[in-house]
Amino acid sequence: MSAQSVHPAQILLGAQAGANRLPVCDHYSGVESRMRKSLQLQAELTAEYGHCVFDVTLDCEDGAPVGLEREHAVLVAALARDAAPEARVAARVHAVDHPAFAHDVATIAGEAGHRLCHLMLPKVESVDDVLQAERALQAAGAGHLPLHVLIESPAAVQRAFEIAAHPRVQSLSFGLMDFVSAHGGAIPAAGMSAKGQFEHPLVVRAKLEIAAACHAHGKVPSHCVVTEFHDPQAMQAAAQRAAQEFGFTRMWSIHPGQIRPILAAFAPQTAEIELASRILSAAAGADWAPISADGVLHDRASYRYFWQILERAHQTGRALPDAARGWFADTRPLSH
Repeated sequence: MSAQSVHPAQILLGAQAGANRLPVCDHYSGVESRMRKSLQLQAELTAEYGHCVFDVTLDCEDGAPVGLEREHAVLVAALARDAAPEARVAARVHAVDHPAFAHDVATIAGEAGHRLCHLMLPKVESVDDVLQAERALQAAGAGHLPLHVLIESPAAVQRAFEIAAHPRVQSLSFGLMDFVSAHGGAIPAAGMSAKGQFEHPLVVRAKLEIAAACHAHGKVPSHCVVTEFHDPQAMQAAAQRAAQEFGFTRMWSIHPGQIRPILAAFAPQTAEIELASRILSAAAGADWAPISADGVLHDRASYRYFWQILERAHQTGRALPDAARGWFADTRPLSH
C-alpha cells in the first residue's frame, strides 16, 4: 500500500488518529423543554454544516429537581434513546458519592448506552472515582462508553495527570465555579467572570494543569462555562483565549447563543486552512517525504500540525479547499 493511499489521519497520527476528533462545543441543558430544544438545534446545525458540530449533554446533576432524581434520569434516558441517528448525545450524571449516582448510570447507560457518545462524571477527586464509574458502566452493560471528567477542586487539579492517564477517560473539563468556591473566599468573585478567570493566578494555574495533563495523554481539554451568556463579545473573547492561549480544544456552552461564538473562536483562520491544504497536498504527492514550501522545510512533524488544522476546520464547519475536501468526503464518525 502506497503512502498516498493511506488517510492522512492514519499516516500522521497513527494510533492517536481520531483522539481529538470531538466537536469543539459541548452544550449543556437540564430542563426538559431546553433539552428538547437543544437536540432540535443540533439537528438544524447538522443539516446546515453537513455534520454534527456540537455535542448535547443532558444534565442530571444540575437539571434534576431535588427529590425527583429518578424521574429525571428516566427522562434523560428516553431523550437520548429517541434522538436522531446522527445525533451526538451525552449525559451528566450525579457524582459518585451522591445517592442518585447508581440509579443514574443504571438507567441512562443501561437503557440508552448504545446512543450515548460519552458519560460526564462531575466532582471527580481521584482515579478511584473513575474506577467506580467504570464499574457502574460495566454493570449497566455500557462498558464501551468513554468517560468525560469534571475537575472542580484544588486536590483534583493536583491529580489531573493521573486522572487523564486512565484509558477510559476521553476528556477533562474544568469546573470553574466549584473550583473558586472550594478556596473558601481566597479567590474573589471576579475570578469567576469572563475576564477574571483568565487573570487570577490560581485559576490560570488550574486551567494550564488540566490542559497540559490532557495533551500529555492524548485526551481532550474542555474549557469551562462563561456565565455572562447575554454578552456575545465576552463569550467569544473568552473562547479565543481558551483556544489560543490556554491550549483548550473544546468548550462548554450553557446557552444556545454561545454555540456559534465557540465554533468561530475555535475555528482556524482562512489563511491557515489554505496553507495547511497546500502543504499537505504537496506532502501527499511526495508520499509524505520531506518537502520545501516557500523556502521552508516541512516533514511529518509539521504535516501533523497542519492536518490538525484541517480537522479543526472541518469540526467547526469552515469551508475546505478543493484539494482537502476529499479527505473529509467519507468522514469517519467522531470518536465515541
